[in-house]
Amino acid sequence: MESSYPAIKTVTMKIITDKPVKKTPYQVKGVFMRQYPEEELIPLLDGRYRDQYLYPRVQVKILNEQIYIIGINEGVAPILDMADKFDFLDFGNITFQVLDVEMDQHEDLFRPISRMIRYRFITPWVALNQTTGIRYRYLNSIEKMNYLSRLLSQNIVFLAREMGLELEEKVFTRLSLTSLFPKTVDETYWGAFNGEFRTNFILPNYLGVGNGITRGYGAIYGLYNPAMFSFDEDSIKEEITEEIMEDGGEVTTPEEEEVIESESVGVGMDEVPPPRERKRPSTFRGRKPIPRRILSEEFHVADESGPPPPPPPLRHHPRQRPEEPNRDDESRFNTEEYHKKHHEW
Repeated sequence: MESSYPAIKTVTMKIITDKPVKKTPYQVKGVFMRQYPEEELIPLLDGRYRDQYLYPRVQVKILNEQIYIIGINEGVAPILDMADKFDFLDFGNITFQVLDVEMDQHEDLFRPISRMIRYRFITPWVALNQTTGIRYRYLNSIEKMNYLSRLLSQNIVFLAREMGLELEEKVFTRLSLTSLFPKTVDETYWGAFNGEFRTNFILPNYLGVGNGITRGYGAIYGLYNPAMFSFDEDSIKEEITEEIMEDGGEVTTPEEEEVIESESVGVGMDEVPPPRERKRPSTFRGRKPIPRRILSEEFHVADESGPPPPPPPLRHHPRQRPEEPNRDDESRFNTEEYHKKHHEW
């Protein structure tokens, strides 16, 4: 079972700077785009391959105030090519000197295996979107845990399909959470959770699962070999504790919090339909179109001495013509609107 699947390359680059990086992944990607516009890494960050790759091949994370760049398959070579090119990162209000980069490459950390191994979410797992969130709301506690565990299994099956793996066995997950109450993420009304899980699938450290991957959510770390754990354990516990604190409740450590576990839920590749083709958003999304009758009356005055001439061609109301972005304005590269890409798995 473990040897019948093709090798999937993965790489993690850790950028070591002279100061702690208190920036968002969007801001870091904006600096990369501005400083290295001609590099092969940039199209994998700015959305040009979004229609080709439903799952991002390159991901930027800020973990423990350090920059991590994670690549899988097509994203590996562009990251390796950048290893000797980082010198400094200029954010405008602050500049970071790059002291060193650490690389971690593998070719055997993305495949099903014959035993269950343990992972921790080191950033919140955004499991629920607006649709799944409605379904989740009406389930009882046991059903909620099993529902989330099934979603996680589907996340992993989706990743396998994206990387070209044809799974012969089901992917099983057993989820452990500290709370069944999702934390709302940003303005999207997504629901996020913290905790751990076990699965019969090897996943690279820091890879993202779930929604909001390009925002840094859903990053995981394998706990099957604690000697390789490179984070400050106390810092990780503090971050997780803040995320799981309920409204009006006391702050408790993960060890003191009651852990809720799901059953072991298995999902096969035939149970996860291919994602539907995305529709490009309309230019005037969120605004009602002006009826043709109103436009005709507004832009045409009839000649009362005879029948009115044919109405002129339909034109957009001046108030609805979108502004052309200033393509020379480099500050737009650091905006959330420029980088926002929702990955629904």
